[in-house]
Amino acid sequence: MGSSFFTANDFRVFEIPDFAGRMRAIREQVRPKLTALGESLAPHIGRLVKGEVFPHVAKHARRTVNPPEDTWVAFGPERRGYKKHTHFKVAVSKNCVRYLFEVGAEHEDKRGWARRWERRPADLIAIVKRGQDIGWFKNEHDEDPAASAGEADPTEIRMMLGELTRRRDGQLVLGRRLSRAEVTGMTAEAFQKAALDVFRVLAPLYQGA
Repeated sequence: MGSSFFTANDFRVFEIPDFAGRMRAIREQVRPKLTALGESLAPHIGRLVKGEVFPHVAKHARRTVNPPEDTWVAFGPERRGYKKHTHFKVAVSKNCVRYLFEVGAEHEDKRGWARRWERRPADLIAIVKRGQDIGWFKNEHDEDPAASAGEADPTEIRMMLGELTRRRDGQLVLGRRLSRAEVTGMTAEAFQKAALDVFRVLAPLYQGA
């Protein structure tokens, strides 16, 4: 059996208490893996969404005091940035990895995106039901989903979409959580397959169908 892609030591990075120490460990230990993951996954995701996709590894440039609770590689349609668009993300934190689809606070037309799906909640439910353990996260940095998206009814789906537009910093985050124990037993190939399985299911949301 091949070696694990993420190891227990990678997750322990988020137990380092001081800002400088954690940032150094992220840069030296976790970021190279996310960079390699981004380069490997981007062409596969591009085929799923029928368009070019660029990887963006978190730099945490705005942080100067509080160490990040997670770090990630995101995938979007522009080379210069991803936050204005729907995007996918692989995020790693102390206790888990999340494979996520996001419409973030900075999305250029999040109200229009939400309205399209508010008219078709049954279609959104049908999409997430195709995946395994797809959850709804209140925040992109949360380790645990707040609810099972696949078990939501139309009223609950509209509530989730409403969270996107109710506040200026509103967001919609759907995806799958894998525990630290699950991930440390996965080879790079298995890890990437699990990511693509989630992104394949949620690709219609990325495309804004």
